[in-house]
Amino acid sequence: MLPSEPGRTLVLSCAALAGDIRAVTATPGWEHVDFEYLPANFHNRPEKIVPAVQEVLETRSDDYERILIGYGDCGTGGHLDRLLLHHPKAERMPGDHCYAFFSGLDEWQAEFEGELGTFFVTDYLVRHQDALIFGALGLTDHPELRDMYFGNYTRVLWISQNPTPELAEAAQQCANRLNLRLDQSNVGRGLLESRILELKGTAA
Repeated sequence: MLPSEPGRTLVLSCAALAGDIRAVTATPGWEHVDFEYLPANFHNRPEKIVPAVQEVLETRSDDYERILIGYGDCGTGGHLDRLLLHHPKAERMPGDHCYAFFSGLDEWQAEFEGELGTFFVTDYLVRHQDALIFGALGLTDHPELRDMYFGNYTRVLWISQNPTPELAEAAQQCANRLNLRLDQSNVGRGLLESRILELKGTAA
């Protein structure tokens, strides 16, 4: 592959953000930006994030002027940031977790500290709860594991981007299956949208 022209940007993110990124970029003017997504099930396997990001950076960095990493720390224990120290073209979104991309850093921290037993879900996780929550954690086949995973949790907080009656019903079902109460915070796309739109404004 020949190097891309100067000014091209790669957005590399979790596939759980793909739908929201596409919604933000569904207009002309994104010809200078490419998007790639890593598997959403890394949400439950954060040890896979850094090697996957590293592989992309080592094979694609020459093709781009800048690379935006659509992850927070996301459970990598600082290893993602240490990797990016060796790749000056790359920067990640601020914050400890990608949930904060939607709610904003301050609001996410306030919700987390205000009730430590909070299990956060987004529209994507609500929509794919069977695979990414119950299936990935083994709760579908072994519901008795619920107390081991969620015994210290007190609520599910649905930070919704584009709530619909169908998603609201699914979010309530998720909370019921976990035997937790459901709270909702309708935050839209927040920091994610503003950061992605910056890329459009800095086109070469």
